[in-house]
Amino acid sequence: MTDHYFFCGIGGSGMLPLAAILRAQGARVSGSDRSLDAGRLASKFDYLASLGIGLSPQDGSGVASGMTLVTSAAVEPTIPDVVRSRELRLEHVTRPQLLARLLNNAQRSIAVGGTSGKSTVTGMIAWILHALNHQPTVMNGAVMKNFVSPQAPFASALVGDPELFVSEVDESDGSIALYRPTVAVLGNISLDHKEMDELRTLFGSFLAAADRAAVNLDDPESRIIADSLPANRLVGFGFDHPGAMLKARKLQLKPDGVSFSVSLEGEEHQVDLPVPGRHNAMNALAALAAVHAIGIPLGEAGAALTRFAGLKRRLETVGVARGVTVIDDFAHNPDKIAATLATLTARPGRLLAMFQPHGYGPLAKMGEELAATFAKGLRDGDRLYLPDPVYQGGTVERSRGSEWLAAAIREAGGQAEHVAERAGIGERLMGEALPGDTIAILGARDDTLGEFAADLVARLGT
Repeated sequence: MTDHYFFCGIGGSGMLPLAAILRAQGARVSGSDRSLDAGRLASKFDYLASLGIGLSPQDGSGVASGMTLVTSAAVEPTIPDVVRSRELRLEHVTRPQLLARLLNNAQRSIAVGGTSGKSTVTGMIAWILHALNHQPTVMNGAVMKNFVSPQAPFASALVGDPELFVSEVDESDGSIALYRPTVAVLGNISLDHKEMDELRTLFGSFLAAADRAAVNLDDPESRIIADSLPANRLVGFGFDHPGAMLKARKLQLKPDGVSFSVSLEGEEHQVDLPVPGRHNAMNALAALAAVHAIGIPLGEAGAALTRFAGLKRRLETVGVARGVTVIDDFAHNPDKIAATLATLTARPGRLLAMFQPHGYGPLAKMGEELAATFAKGLRDGDRLYLPDPVYQGGTVERSRGSEWLAAAIREAGGQAEHVAERAGIGERLMGEALPGDTIAILGARDDTLGEFAADLVARLGT
């Protein structure tokens, strides 16, 4: 493999941090992105350029002999960069293949898997290790607020010791089978990108390939897989399961955080986490189990979480204006949405939500489950608006759209309204929001959702 990598789709949430890590390790890196060509997300590409990464139009002009082409699952073979790389007979690796090389070559590695919470658990592990002076290299799919600075506004990567590598790993394309970590973390398994039988097989192989496995024993599907592991390789955690090695109890949910105690072999430690939601308490427990599995003292790890700042677009409070709180969140599958709604509806005041489906394919696969989740999770008086789904082009079946989802939510006993354009929803939210209300912007695969939320705060403020 050469030391010059060309990332086609370099602005993607999994591509940008990997490119940043390789660049910091001394490789030459360049790339292209359709958002760059469209003039969107300029600050992200300014950041990449500041790292010494060359940027080109996505027309094949940036691809040259001697490079290795890197693509994600979202990149189609007809894109000019890919066509040009075939003409030049360049080596072509996928993003997960390249990530697996880095992770598998490290002396110690932690791979974080599961349907929901991967990015947050990865961020918590990163912060614990950094705070305790272990200097990890971290590949995350979201921006870790503890590491954001004027020089690093898109801190989804942390560059440190290449022999201590931490990454979230994805099951959606089956690539989770590539990883051979020291510690595999499994937080939960539920319907998302694949059918359940296939997910059970993928996650079972993921845990089997690791030296040790940190598994949520409160999650029924994860527990079934954990039961097949030798006891000396399992670090089970949970609030409820009596067989958990790390047992959490005394959970207290607060408007701005959670606290609980965690016990291990007779010792007990208090954890005060400054991000809200029961799901974040479970995320913290997963992070504690993971770092314990590589020898980090539990008390020191729990104390470090007191200063965990959270992640961008993970229940992120973008701002408060005129008494209205605007929150931006990545929730897009039934589990994530249920956790987000449970946290937000525990707040006083109404919830005014916009959910942008992250594609037509997901609506076809889990539309009924999404409808049931919204119908159950929203209260009388709350509002839900649905713009059209994210559509990046291609030949995907589009028979189920947001109008279908709105009708399905109403049929399930909830309330929802389809408004095709986000601008129209913005006007509705501005007109309806009252002091004490919370506006929540939900959705994935679209970095402009954060900009939409920030714009709402600015408009409310004026």
